[in-house]
Amino acid sequence: MSSPAVSPISPAMQAHHGKPLRGLMSTPASPVFQGRFGRMFRSLPAAKYGATDADSRMALTKLGEFMTSSFDAPKDGNDEEESGIPALYTYFGQFIDHDITFDPMTTLIKHSDPNALTDFRTPAFDLDNVYGRGPDDQPYMYDNGPKFLLGEALANGAPDLPRNNANPNRALIGDPRNDENSIVSQLQGLMLRFHNRFVDEHPSLDFPSVQRMVRFHYQWVVLHDFLPRIVSSTVLDALKTGGRFDPDRLRFFHWKNEPFLPVEFSVAAYRLGHSMIRPGYRLNDDDTTLLPIFPIPPNTIKEIPAGLPEGLTGFRKMAKNRGIDWGRLIDTDIRSYGTDKATDATTKKRLQFAYRIDTSLVTPLSVLPPSVAHDPPPSLPQRNLIRSFELGLPSGQNVARAMRVKELTDEEIIIGKAVDDPDNTGADPDQRGTVASLKELRPFKSNCPLWTYILAEAFTSRRPMEIPVTEKKTINTPQLGAVGGRIVAEVFLGLMFGDNDSYLRQYPEWHPTLVNKGDFLLKDLVKYALGQ
Repeated sequence: MSSPAVSPISPAMQAHHGKPLRGLMSTPASPVFQGRFGRMFRSLPAAKYGATDADSRMALTKLGEFMTSSFDAPKDGNDEEESGIPALYTYFGQFIDHDITFDPMTTLIKHSDPNALTDFRTPAFDLDNVYGRGPDDQPYMYDNGPKFLLGEALANGAPDLPRNNANPNRALIGDPRNDENSIVSQLQGLMLRFHNRFVDEHPSLDFPSVQRMVRFHYQWVVLHDFLPRIVSSTVLDALKTGGRFDPDRLRFFHWKNEPFLPVEFSVAAYRLGHSMIRPGYRLNDDDTTLLPIFPIPPNTIKEIPAGLPEGLTGFRKMAKNRGIDWGRLIDTDIRSYGTDKATDATTKKRLQFAYRIDTSLVTPLSVLPPSVAHDPPPSLPQRNLIRSFELGLPSGQNVARAMRVKELTDEEIIIGKAVDDPDNTGADPDQRGTVASLKELRPFKSNCPLWTYILAEAFTSRRPMEIPVTEKKTINTPQLGAVGGRIVAEVFLGLMFGDNDSYLRQYPEWHPTLVNKGDFLLKDLVKYALGQ
């Protein structure tokens, strides 16, 4: 890849990223416009799903059960639930989330005011989950200079994250959550290597200048690669003027002094990635690396009483055999789509794709380990739903009306898998039914929780995606629509336009410099980090 022409950053440009994390500053916030978290639709009432709070929580618990799929073992081979989005985008989405949000203070047992919540992560795409507070304040993350420390080599030669000597060994990184699982942990490692290579190739640049260029490339991937994969093009086109994103097109995300994180985004719309998680991931040729994202404890899932003792759980030294062959998660090269025979060589090496955005979450997410879920319930769908209730989120239908878009009918809110030809017969149907048809879901008639509504909306917003494989193959891929897509896109753009240090504010004409031609995508970021 070609080397960019980069100028050092002036002291004025450094000011924003030199100040303390915004969440750590005890500054007043407007109760009308923003806290560190706040509301996008401030006038809408909080949704309730029963006569009492206990009734609402019980109804949401039942909905969470319906949104959990039956057990499907990790496997190689074609899968009708796959989308056209390579699997790494799921964890790039998690990485983005950790870049812009962190709220360790709320629980699932009491109502919370989002205006009183603190985001301990700067609400900007500034990679503070990578850089932390910089080499002067956190020198233990750096190699006595502008480069990051890297950890011990794995079996494939790739470095683990740098770690301390505790038991278990904890990662020395800008955000400890980026060691939650084996995939996001190694993605964090790629970001460290991306920065280090940029330092090596640009020895005349000071640390802030390198940091700026790394951030710009990352921001470009967020806006021009990640966002178009998860959000309908119709939604994105409505936010452009003359083919470019336009801040004047933001209709719903407004702030007074500086951007904040709307709870409609952080607690509902941006939780789309949970539905994209697969039952399992193969990391490399070693068959023992075909694992669920989290283990399944014994006696929790009836189909497998013994459970699955091993998962891709992190927060510990990376197992030597878990070095990722990145072509299995992102199209760093072009491979065969494979077959439905797990023993075929092409099938074992195939590019795995994220699951479709829908109202069905895989089984391991219903029994989260204590390292991830410290308090009950252990079910991620139930946690999401109860958290949205405690934070007083409005219903999906109320948000749709506020946005002046056609709301989904109860018949259109399907609970289950967004596969092309659903088999809804027998005891284990692909789709459990609709809010209209399931008597257990009566509390949600014309009153659907925003998160569930946004996932159901993706059923109605599908587009065929040609996937990067040697065969000609197209997959119908659900994307966020008029409500969910608009919330996510406006927040992404608002954070960029509201950050004086983003490329959209500093150099709106800027284009990635690490490519000789064409666009700069997530696969290019990965390849640059790998030295390709």
